[in-house]
Amino acid sequence: MGNFLGGKVVAVTGAGRGIGRAVALACAAEGAQVVVNDYGVSIEGGEPSSEVAEAVVKEIEAAGGAAVAVADDVSTMAGGQRIVDTALEHYGRLDGVVCVAGILRERMLFNMTEEEWDPVVATHLKGTFTVFRAASAVMRKQGSGTLIGFTSGNHQGSVAQANYASAKGGIISLVRSAALGLHKYGVTANCVAPVARTRMSANVPMELKEIGEPEDVAALVVYLLSERARDEKITGQVYTIAGPKIAVWAQPRELRAGYAEGAWTPEKIADFLPGTVGTDPMPMLAQLEAMAKAAAKGQRPNA
Repeated sequence: MGNFLGGKVVAVTGAGRGIGRAVALACAAEGAQVVVNDYGVSIEGGEPSSEVAEAVVKEIEAAGGAAVAVADDVSTMAGGQRIVDTALEHYGRLDGVVCVAGILRERMLFNMTEEEWDPVVATHLKGTFTVFRAASAVMRKQGSGTLIGFTSGNHQGSVAQANYASAKGGIISLVRSAALGLHKYGVTANCVAPVARTRMSANVPMELKEIGEPEDVAALVVYLLSERARDEKITGQVYTIAGPKIAVWAQPRELRAGYAEGAWTPEKIADFLPGTVGTDPMPMLAQLEAMAKAAAKGQRPNA
């Protein structure tokens, strides 16, 4: 076992399987005491079970680490609070939270129902908020702590995952808001956009050119939770990790602007906007067109 997170207490949601499990195991292996949260449902939904969280706790304990399981629903305020309370009750503090929990309900936008929209946004976005909200209150008093949200490259948009993409985009804004609001209290907040082989990635209908393993993602998370990252004042960032590649996403900013003399009218904008302000082309749209051409030739699209 290492000591990269020695003395720290970390809570991980969605930690029963996949990336969440890898993160929980890596944190424990680097000396952290871990709260393992998983509601125990499949990516499509279903009845919850605490067995997956308990199984990860047993793995950690068998390796000589310390962990406790919490099978609460992060989409509820009570569930998010209970995760934080469990850390305090068992270990007396909370140094980091990592919000990995997520589900999918894929459907084209024009066919998507409220029952397919609400649970996805509730689990991903609200589930990050409930844990961040409870954890930030503790970290503010401590004068230290790290919040880590999980997003996806699909925050750029997704053909049949408007719910998922919206939630993932919201998580980025939530993380940036947390970074701004909590900076003066010594609390950092960052986002990870992983590309790794998981239950979710197994259903991607294309060949991913850059993809890694959950353990790659876990290594980045451990670093972001560590004092090494805090010493570098890393906060408000979005990182992609895909096997050997680590990338940082740009901060939102104006690309170009133009100014009118006098009041705008629709006619004036029609003459002015295309040639002066222009557009920012969507990389995902070009990729979608390339995928359609490949599919038309009977090839497996690349991404």
